[in-house]
Amino acid sequence: MKHLLKFVCFLTLVSVSVVASGQTNEIKIRFIGNCGLYMTDGNSNIYIDFPYKSGAYNLMEYDLSELDSVKTNPIFIYTHKHADHFSGKLVKKLVKNLGGEIYSPWNIKELLKLNDRITDFTIEVFKTKHRYSINHYSYLITWHNKKLFISGDTEQAETIAAFK
Repeated sequence: MKHLLKFVCFLTLVSVSVVASGQTNEIKIRFIGNCGLYMTDGNSNIYIDFPYKSGAYNLMEYDLSELDSVKTNPIFIYTHKHADHFSGKLVKKLVKNLGGEIYSPWNIKELLKLNDRITDFTIEVFKTKHRYSINHYSYLITWHNKKLFISGDTEQAETIAAFK
């Protein structure tokens, strides 16, 4: 019985240390194309300006297998709704099949609620200028003490230049 108790304590200690070492607060970011990014901390899966219409306006195409690699319950965040950043048809299909949420300039108030739902995450929104879009936003994401500025197609650097 004494050996069994020691073994159980040893297993518990090993399990806790494995779980603790796996929580590094590391963020992995993968470029997909145009302004499309995939970001994860191992718990949350965030896609920026993806999926978009591959090859729209003769810009970047992505391998269609990217659509098959989208994780379950993804969060899709868009800077604006031009075809080289956004495909309503594709994103709605992914959300229908995988769950998840879609955020764009049309539901900014809902986007800000992510600050309370994702661990160690805040997003700030900035209405920025893009000559061909009335509703264009840039985002400053602070996630696990790392800052990421998502500019989309903003044309002027005043927004980011104002940050300390």
